Amino acid sequence: MSKALIVIDVQNDFCPGGALAVSDGDAVVPVINAMMEDFDTVLYTQDWHPENHLSFADNHPGAEPFSTTVLPYGTQVLWPAHCVQGTDGAAFHKDLRLMGDLVIRKGFRPEIDSYSAFFENDQTTRTGLAGYLRDRGITELTFAGLATDFCVAWSALDAVKEGFSATVRMDACRAIDLDGSLDAAVANLKSAGVTLA
Repeated sequence: MSKALIVIDVQNDFCPGGALAVSDGDAVVPVINAMMEDFDTVLYTQDWHPENHLSFADNHPGAEPFSTTVLPYGTQVLWPAHCVQGTDGAAFHKDLRLMGDLVIRKGFRPEIDSYSAFFENDQTTRTGLAGYLRDRGITELTFAGLATDFCVAWSALDAVKEGFSATVRMDACRAIDLDGSLDAAVANLKSAGVTLA
């Protein structure tokens, strides 16, 4: 019971045809579904943004999607509006097995983005996931989902910082790869001691 699979943001807007589609994003679904049999605990994260979220380029007049701005917690990529609360884009992919124990919704505060399953991007506001895992006696985490270089990587890095063992199943992830972000994420994961499987 000490191992958990954490499925990151396998939502319609990150899959082909979505507002922030990750190339080949839906290919992770059958891989993740098959992995679930190997874990007693399966958890999910779900991007859950209000329409006025500050990470949306639309909410910064004149800003282009994928440009950056500086917010009180640091540099923020301005994304196309995505995973808006209650929309079909925010829903999990229809073929993803929903047999898990918990869904962590993140990015619901309008003024701050949240890539990691553990912290919002200020790196101080917690989601509560670490406490939940500790209370359950879970120490070994495997991450899969979307996108490798943002929410998956940030989650795995924070898992290690919080004292958990972390593995990223690269075959069960896909990346945005924005200006070399995938190579940078892989280097950061390796240097932090995350296992890439």
